Amino acid sequence: MSYAAIDAARVAKAAKSALQTLSTVKEQSEAHQRKTIMIERIEALATAAADTKDCNQITLTSEEFWLISKNW
Repeated sequence: MSYAAIDAARVAKAAKSALQTLSTVKEQSEAHQRKTIMIERIEALATAAADTKDCNQITLTSEEFWLISKNW
């Protein structure tokens, strides 16, 4: 599994954008719900990291990055 340290503020912004995109989809399958929950979790962690003094990065797996970038 690949990991990367990425700017937390940018991840939070991208996750928020992905959540807005997902909220426009009328699908309510279990896969859609899991995807939304995962992105909500990433957004919360990235926001917390961005708001923490001297902490401006968050580590994502390649799958987490793909999940966010696929939906923004």
